[in-house]
Amino acid sequence: MASLNCFVLPLLAALLLAADAVVIDLNDDNFDQFVNGDKHAFVEFFAPWCGHCKRLAPAYEEVGKAYDNSADVLVAKVDCDAHKSVAQRFGVTGYPTLKFFPKGSTEPEAYNGGRSADDIINFINDKSGSRGRMKKATSFVVDLNRENFDTVVKDPAKNVLVEFYAPWCGHCKALTPTYDEVAATFKNDENCVVAKLDADGFRDVAEGYDITGFPTIKYFPADNKDGEDYERGRELADFVKFLNDKCGTNRLPGGKLNSHAGVVEDMNGLASKFMSEEEARGEVLSEAEGAAEKHEDSQAMYYVKVMKKVLEKGADYVKTEYDRLGRILGGDVSDNKADELTKKQNVLKKFEL
Repeated sequence: MASLNCFVLPLLAALLLAADAVVIDLNDDNFDQFVNGDKHAFVEFFAPWCGHCKRLAPAYEEVGKAYDNSADVLVAKVDCDAHKSVAQRFGVTGYPTLKFFPKGSTEPEAYNGGRSADDIINFINDKSGSRGRMKKATSFVVDLNRENFDTVVKDPAKNVLVEFYAPWCGHCKALTPTYDEVAATFKNDENCVVAKLDADGFRDVAEGYDITGFPTIKYFPADNKDGEDYERGRELADFVKFLNDKCGTNRLPGGKLNSHAGVVEDMNGLASKFMSEEEARGEVLSEAEGAAEKHEDSQAMYYVKVMKKVLEKGADYVKTEYDRLGRILGGDVSDNKADELTKKQNVLKKFEL
């Protein structure tokens, strides 16, 4: 009995873990347990290195959410690099391959429709009679129109990225989840705006910007409202790097700050000197105070605060404070507070011996 439990319990745990996801991860061992005819099943056969698969991923996650907790529809995926026998079994030769398994059957039919979440959901609903719908998340993309275009785009205090799209455009629909993530990433940066314009509905607005295809993306920096073409990649990381470079921000994909945020380069040497030359700490503090008072970046004063705390409490203060901030960040804090604490942690790292 003990040996049987050793086999059954891990298998049961794996099945429960897979079933808890909105898009179920299938493999050689569990494919037939999930795709067994009890439900309609829509399955993506993908490879981790496949660019088209990566682009589909955000939309496919939305498809999974549309049928989360559905009693009649299963949305799943198979890593065909790791589970080649499943791919061979269903004749998969390219990625991503999408197949629909009707309820009552384990024989699939190919899906050759569009790759937006709406396209796939509409197909599944037609085939299954279900009523799956996209769960609309809050979008931080600014919707432009005839009335607000100039106010938003030509604001001399704002750097603005604009997608000129058409509602019927498949490529535009495929870009939407990524573009929403870009906007969410920069939602706390007032000088960095992510926006979109229905260039089909507002042709009179778009016609001055040489829009010949969809989606066309243009960047309007604060100092050049004629705009310039965005010619980088269309992955989230590409947009984030571009906007960080242009807006002077320090975001990671998703919105957290990177390790450069809050760091004042010409104060770092003083931080290092302060920690390494214990006998000269008072002198270094005076030098840092003078530099911080003249500095344009108010964050320079935090270097001074840390130095004073080290003189008061000892060098262990740096690690103790870093860990304390980390515990706060691990709790429920606002985005603005998280930014503030992350910047402080980044400065504290410059005091490490």
